Amino acid sequence: MLGTCKEVDIVIGRGKKARRAYGIDEIALVPGPRTLDPSLADTSWTIGNINREIPIIASAMDSVVDVNMAAKLSQIGALGVLNLEGIQTRYEDPNPILDRIVSVGKTEFVTLMQELYAEPIKPELIKKRIAEIKAQGGIAAVSATPAGASKYGDAVAKAGADLFFVQATVVSTAFLSPESVTPLDLAEFCKNMPIPVVLGNCVTYEVALNLMKAGAVGILVGIGPGAACTSRGVLGVGVPQATAVADCAAARDQFYQETGRYVSVIADGGLITGGDICKCIACGADGVMIGSPFARAEESPGRGFHWGMATPSPVLPRGTRIQVGSTGTLEQILRGPAQLDDGTHNLLGALKTSMGTLGAKTIKEMQQVEVVIAPSLLTEGKVYQKAQQLGMGK
Repeated sequence: MLGTCKEVDIVIGRGKKARRAYGIDEIALVPGPRTLDPSLADTSWTIGNINREIPIIASAMDSVVDVNMAAKLSQIGALGVLNLEGIQTRYEDPNPILDRIVSVGKTEFVTLMQELYAEPIKPELIKKRIAEIKAQGGIAAVSATPAGASKYGDAVAKAGADLFFVQATVVSTAFLSPESVTPLDLAEFCKNMPIPVVLGNCVTYEVALNLMKAGAVGILVGIGPGAACTSRGVLGVGVPQATAVADCAAARDQFYQETGRYVSVIADGGLITGGDICKCIACGADGVMIGSPFARAEESPGRGFHWGMATPSPVLPRGTRIQVGSTGTLEQILRGPAQLDDGTHNLLGALKTSMGTLGAKTIKEMQQVEVVIAPSLLTEGKVYQKAQQLGMGK
């Protein structure tokens, strides 16, 4: 566990200073004085009033979650979030649309996406999709932008959704807008919604604390690290995930100390392997949200492709389509048995084994393990793997 530390400013130039931030690939976890059998590791967690065995959420992306995926993730012990402003709520039958998205060439992709996502969202399809998830015994977790939440919040509540994610590239409680635009009051929204609300995304202590004060049961941490996201390149905005998660987790602990209300911190984006998930939790996350690992499932709607949430923007696309392939079933990716050697299968098994190696019996204990800066962690001694593109060298 890290003690109190003093930040050291780095001088970029005479008029600008900065602090060092760290990504997940730059840190490593240090075993403590005890170990335990992985079967004793308890990975369960709670978000709002929902208890889950697996602290992994599938991102609200059209290539990742549809009705069937949401239901199956619930059955396996995880959680999937359906995008209420995507293909599923614009088209009665999304399958022909998804077929078009994966078949078009690279140069035509963005314009096709802008065309397809120009189709109006249909409130009746929001209600229908939520009902379809619940009919299969799934947890109906859904997502919308702040503007979408303002417009469709009532429909979501009446349809009986279980959890509402309100997310954008960056969300804050201090949003300035033209006089002609009435921004969503996050505190009022959380107060009036009859279901728990998760807010995001954020990367700093102050904003995380403000979102918690607004009434969020969870916050999403991460700007631009996702495999299909281009926000960092397009906007130049972001904070590496290890630092962002640790800062926001500190806000959670401070908020809990002051109010007695615990708010879950969810690391969102940039996580590919079981090791990535373990390191995010060690930095303070209660759970993680991932997209591309689930896009590789045989059951995913993306058909072996994956694209960012802001890809269809009519003004400034901030995502792209990547080919991830199909590497196994959802069961294999989450619970195993693994058929790949690169850490992308049996994510739950990786977490339990890491917790056992580190001597952490619970997620809370996992958050307290020692972390070191280790930029050579993924390359040290891996010359043959890299040369032959095997294991960690892929």
